Amino acid sequence: GRAWWPQSVWKKYSPTGDLGYFADSQKDPKILRSSLSCLNELVTDALELAPDCLAYMAQLDCLEIFRFCAIPQVMAIATLDKLYANPDVFTGVVKIRKGLSCKLILQTNSLAELHTIFYDFSSSIKAKAEAEHKKGVQDPSFERTIRICDKVMELTKELRIRSTFYYNAAIMFVLGSGLAMFNFAFKKGENLPPTFSIALGIMTIMAFTSSSSSSPTQSSLKPASEINATIKKKA
Repeated sequence: GRAWWPQSVWKKYSPTGDLGYFADSQKDPKILRSSLSCLNELVTDALELAPDCLAYMAQLDCLEIFRFCAIPQVMAIATLDKLYANPDVFTGVVKIRKGLSCKLILQTNSLAELHTIFYDFSSSIKAKAEAEHKKGVQDPSFERTIRICDKVMELTKELRIRSTFYYNAAIMFVLGSGLAMFNFAFKKGENLPPTFSIALGIMTIMAFTSSSSSSPTQSSLKPASEINATIKKKA
């Protein structure tokens, strides 16, 4: 079959100069270590493109185009997190779970949400790298990996913090409203009406919708129909 790994990277870790060298990674710990070092350098190479990706995404104004571009990016960084230091790469196919894919699709609606996802996965990769380093694993790309993870986290932390604030505010609103209703009914010695769960569900949806629409930079993204209408007016 064809191999898409760049020779400029994998040949540094293959003493035989053959990509097939990594196929025996499960039989020999030395080969496994070389295989993972190669894999981690490839992941780090990809991560170093993240700042440019974030800069490009910040320039988009159309919501549909933003989601069209952002969803593959969050899938990519989630996959990089899954791949990092993962020996399963050399024995089979490694993919992120379908549930996680759906979650990422639903949670990529604004620049703040994009930054939150990038921050979380960069933090996860950094944690894995540091855990391997503490075990005494000598990874040639370790310092590069930590450096780029720190950079991505620095670029995304502000919007992530603000986005998380709105999310937590929504949670507190729902919990506070629910407890207030429960306390009111308890003091009166009455059972909660069947509509209680329905009302609480409606409040939950309203709270999350409010937190999303109030999220920083969300208002800067406009539907394509609105942008086209604005262009026609100017014409």
